[in-house]
Amino acid sequence: MANRKLGRTADHRQALLKNQVTNVILHGQITTTESKAKEVKSLVDSLMALACKEKDNFEMVDKVVSRVKLDKDGKKVTETVKSKNGNSYDRVVREVVTVQAKKDKPSRLNARRVMMKSLNKVKDEKGNNIDLPTKMFDELAPKYANNKGGYTRIVKLGKRRGDAAEEVILQLV
Repeated sequence: MANRKLGRTADHRQALLKNQVTNVILHGQITTTESKAKEVKSLVDSLMALACKEKDNFEMVDKVVSRVKLDKDGKKVTETVKSKNGNSYDRVVREVVTVQAKKDKPSRLNARRVMMKSLNKVKDEKGNNIDLPTKMFDELAPKYANNKGGYTRIVKLGKRRGDAAEEVILQLV
């Protein structure tokens, strides 16, 4: 996965790089040392190139979905029903609808799987999963569609206090 050993064992190094790549994609930039940034830069650039290449490689399909019926306030609609033994209880009303959904073509599906190997799973403040490959395809790739590379930049900050390591900001351009 990497050329520089960064003073770590292989599994520790891979975990560190995976965390940093995830944070660059999620937040747009990270502050780290220069040697780590150079490794992460190459990984992020390759993932961004893949996302730009496969961003339009999908088809829209109709899906039949059974979902909870909501009222005008966004609350679940319930109905009272009786069970076999005579007890009554509330049951949530469901509706069957047809929705348009994106279906990845095979090469985009493979690209998504490659991205998922290089990125960690992330949750937002509410505990919902954030789909980073979808973010890359839908938000970042259209922004960088005309670029032929160079999706990230390294800005030097100077020496870190304590160990005098060269600190940099790695950011998406």
